[in-house]
Amino acid sequence: MHLMAILIVLMVAWLVRQTKVSSTRSWLERWRRSLFLLLFPPLLLLTTAIAIMYMGCGGAMLGIKAGWLGYSLSAGYLIFTGFCLLNLVAQGDQSLRKLATHEQKLIDGTTARILELDFPYSAQIGFWNSELVISRGLLTVLDEEHLAAVFAHEQAHVYYRDTFWFFWLGWMRSFTYWLPNTELLWQELLLLRELRADRQAAQQIDPLLIAESLLTVAKAPFEFPITLCANFSHPVMGDRLNERIDFLLAEAEPIPTIRWQSWSWICLLFLPLLTIPLHY
Repeated sequence: MHLMAILIVLMVAWLVRQTKVSSTRSWLERWRRSLFLLLFPPLLLLTTAIAIMYMGCGGAMLGIKAGWLGYSLSAGYLIFTGFCLLNLVAQGDQSLRKLATHEQKLIDGTTARILELDFPYSAQIGFWNSELVISRGLLTVLDEEHLAAVFAHEQAHVYYRDTFWFFWLGWMRSFTYWLPNTELLWQELLLLRELRADRQAAQQIDPLLIAESLLTVAKAPFEFPITLCANFSHPVMGDRLNERIDFLLAEAEPIPTIRWQSWSWICLLFLPLLTIPLHY
């Protein structure tokens, strides 16, 4: 019975991930859809594995005996997800230790770590409380106004706690890499995150200054591990530069607040747990 439940959940996860996200939709629609498509399959797989582990390999459900195979697969999957989490934590810890060796400096009222690199680069790096990291090249290339635009963008990442939330999204990505469109959804969410930070910064800084800074910085070739990094100059985002600039220069309006109703699908994740009383 457990094996049958696993097969059904795998089929649902695969079918959900087949859904495509249209770039013609609004930011909010794309954000909601992309989050659902990235998160729902791994969370459903996790709750199913947890339910099976709780029920154990003995007994029966609806008259069908439980066996070792489904139980072993669930245990193996939970171990795999745990390994993925530990791997990301280790990568993040290594990055933070490396970051701590760089000089910290106050620039125009903003504290930042300075990387001794010739090309322009900036990012927020960390977990819940991230740090601003900029390169020496950024200070050379940008004037005070454009530097303020970059700082405003990075402050938007702090406001939304992007490094924290994308660490967990990256974890979900890491143990469902084998599902369809995983990488596509990840890149879509990275783009939407940058669009949100651009628009938030545009509430304080002239959008044209942000766009000009973006043109200067966006194709820098350096990046920290993405799990703990939210960077203005992400190389992949350079490939979608026009979309970011168009979004910036469009009619300015605040990013809509995401309401709890958009997370109502979380209730479906409890369905595997509701089968536990059926096991005897």
